[in-house]
Amino acid sequence: METPTFFDLGLSKQLLNAIEELGFTEPTPIQVKAFSVVRSGKDMVGISQTGTGKTLAYSLPILQDLKYSEQIHPRVLILVPTRELVTQVVEQLESYSKFMNCRIKGVYGGVNINTQKIEVSHGMDILVATPGRLYDLVLARSIQLKQIQKLIIDEVDIMLDLGFRFQLTNLFELMPPRRQNTMFSATMTTDISTLIDDFFVKPEKITIEISGTPLDNIDQSSFLVPNFYTKANLLMHLVQDKNEFSKVLVFLSSKRQADRLYELMDEFFGSELAIVHSNKSQNYRLRSVKQFEEGEKRILISTDVMARGLDIENTSHVINFDTTDFPENYMHRIGRTGRAGNEGKTILFFTEKEEPYKKSIEELMNLEIPVVEFPEEVEVSKQLAPEEKDRVREISIVSKQDARGEAIHEKKAKNQKINLGSKWKREGKKYKKPKSRGDKGFNQRYKKN
Repeated sequence: METPTFFDLGLSKQLLNAIEELGFTEPTPIQVKAFSVVRSGKDMVGISQTGTGKTLAYSLPILQDLKYSEQIHPRVLILVPTRELVTQVVEQLESYSKFMNCRIKGVYGGVNINTQKIEVSHGMDILVATPGRLYDLVLARSIQLKQIQKLIIDEVDIMLDLGFRFQLTNLFELMPPRRQNTMFSATMTTDISTLIDDFFVKPEKITIEISGTPLDNIDQSSFLVPNFYTKANLLMHLVQDKNEFSKVLVFLSSKRQADRLYELMDEFFGSELAIVHSNKSQNYRLRSVKQFEEGEKRILISTDVMARGLDIENTSHVINFDTTDFPENYMHRIGRTGRAGNEGKTILFFTEKEEPYKKSIEELMNLEIPVVEFPEEVEVSKQLAPEEKDRVREISIVSKQDARGEAIHEKKAKNQKINLGSKWKREGKKYKKPKSRGDKGFNQRYKKN
């Protein structure tokens, strides 16, 4: 059976012209299968591996049926987990609808909310948003969700991981009950299944690749490395080859470790190096990603949040500086290379403590990651990072009495007094209770006597 083309999908002339200008030739399997389902109005759950074109899969049918309107509030809502994904999806939608009259807005946290209130007041057809900022704008009554006809939730698993369940469920309640729900994700978890059961109506499920299936066009290898600083030495040794490592994305699980690695590499690769994680400002993050995407920066250090959904073309290598304890995160990391059918390479650094995590990844993929011999010319550092040092808990042998300081110095004279209690207790007097608490006359007679 021949692979269908975009023309076979029956796209409008405007969409075909935009796709042709972007250089797309054939739709991916998820794009083909999702097109008719999304257009039908049925609820849908799409499970497809990262890098297979999920954004275009829901964009094409939505734009195909989107009619001209001058209404203020959105008809289509696309929820994504991160600010970078909002920017990326908006840019992609604008490129797809280049020859259409379509108003697309994006809102996300980390920037002035008043500016976004002004922007959304001009009206929109499609709104791309992070759940947190959208919830704030809805509470401020800057955006109404009563006219939403289509809801698309992209990368829902990481939204739940980031703690957006409260905002998601409250946003769902504010939308019309008769709407189309579409969800795309690379994984299916129990939390996602619960969300589907609560808010979706008989969704049609489309599965293209299971989450543990590695892309065939990605070459994977690994190094056994003793510690953090030796990993840094190995990384700097590898990326010296600018021809081979032309565009390198380095992933770490911790923001603190990412900053530490950046400081180590900055001395040697400062003009080629960029970093991005959630502690950086929004403008800094967008600038770093743009510089890396356009080739101004050759090496980008990032945390796992950035591994979800970002589409950066021609990434030659993904370096897993540490071995994540969540095997699915490894799949999302390596999915940043080998995109759109291109060849990609990934390298995994793991210590002896991280070896069980490596085995979990291999079990998920049903594939062994080859271990490459450690280069002799790379210095093996004896220095340990703070999180690698064994924490020795000091056991105090000082008694509680000593800990209060009583055995360290003598009390002042005024503090040596003994509390003898009240005046009645000191003078030995006894308090006589009246015979009857309610007999006022008796009490008065008792006092006179």
